[in-house]
Amino acid sequence: MSPYPDQHLLASRHPYRDKTVATHLRTFFQYLFWRGATATNLARCIPKTANRWNARLPRHLSPDGVESVLASVRSNPRHGARDYAMLLLTARLGLRAAEVIAIQLDDIDWRTGELMVRGKGKLHDRLPITVEVGEALSRYLREERGPTDCRAVFVTHRAPHHGFKDGQIVNAILKDALAATGQKPVTPYVGSHLLRHSLAVQLVNAGASLGEIGDVLRHRSRSSTTLYARLDIDGCAPSRSPGRWREMRNEHRPPSRPLSDGQTQPRL
Repeated sequence: MSPYPDQHLLASRHPYRDKTVATHLRTFFQYLFWRGATATNLARCIPKTANRWNARLPRHLSPDGVESVLASVRSNPRHGARDYAMLLLTARLGLRAAEVIAIQLDDIDWRTGELMVRGKGKLHDRLPITVEVGEALSRYLREERGPTDCRAVFVTHRAPHHGFKDGQIVNAILKDALAATGQKPVTPYVGSHLLRHSLAVQLVNAGASLGEIGDVLRHRSRSSTTLYARLDIDGCAPSRSPGRWREMRNEHRPPSRPLSDGQTQPRL
């Protein structure tokens, strides 16, 4: 074991959290005490470090960056309709990756313009489907989804067409889109929460309150939404517009009338 554990930590290739050094030192001193190298357990002398989990601003893309990602995914000739609909649900409605792949055909109510979301903790929410999202889902179901008995909306392109076991497919789609558009990932791990955070930041800039942002993202605890209170208000001030937030809020409302008997919906 190195006599200088601090050199090992500082030479690490990966950045570490504030409490990593204290944790490693505590473990090191506990080992020395267990081996009898020290008469007392020096680990008790290492003070605890506060875990500031929300000290970092949310990683997000600019509005132009989000649109570039969506446009890049949509232009894919092989499975652009599916991938575009997946990312659009995250970018516009704030769905989590696991919620996107969990959508079933019966969860879409085309007449009322609503989508049932199977959220965290086995809780279900009903969200209005915007025109943009509805058109993306309809195009995928009509033109690209392969024949299958699987009731999951999003299925694999290779036969037999089946649903995805987890949300990693959404993360992979986003990572490839960032690379295709020349946008450097903000972290080595790229998750779909990047688009979810980007939506929240757009809502802040549009003048939405933290309570309204929590409602859109379906946070069960208001403490989860306080992360966005740390945004640079001075930097956001020029773009904060209650009028723009009213427009975005109207986009999240269901259509004013259901589909008429003469209109068609995707054949499920």
